[in-house]
Amino acid sequence: MFKDNLIQLRKLQNLTQEDIAEKIGVSRQAVARWEAGETAPDLDKARLLAGVLGVSLDDLTNYEPGENLGLSVPPRGKYLFGIVTVGDKGQIVIPAKARKVFGISAGDQLVVLGDEGQGIAIIKSEEFLALADAIRSVKDIK
Repeated sequence: MFKDNLIQLRKLQNLTQEDIAEKIGVSRQAVARWEAGETAPDLDKARLLAGVLGVSLDDLTNYEPGENLGLSVPPRGKYLFGIVTVGDKGQIVIPAKARKVFGISAGDQLVVLGDEGQGIAIIKSEEFLALADAIRSVKDIK
């Protein structure tokens, strides 16, 4: 898991073993041993490594590609919760993990935003309205 995630993330970011080594203060050989599965970094180095690669320490060490439709470790704070099916009336079921991460409960109101080039976004209505109020406030100051 760890070694595969390290290799995949390093290559996705076009980093060499030497690049990684320099960024976290170890030798290139240490990175090579981690990638070969011969050794593992200590906790401090693993934390630095996760930061350099832009992922959580948990995802760097424990992530299984099957959790993300076979895709690589997602960047920190980014999620792929799965595939949903649109019902006859346009309804979708938001996956339980997404509801938990974003604190969405039954009865909450959501705003659906769309951009033809980038897709659909869903945001809690109170957060959207707070953002709209903040924009209005800035506009009123000018």
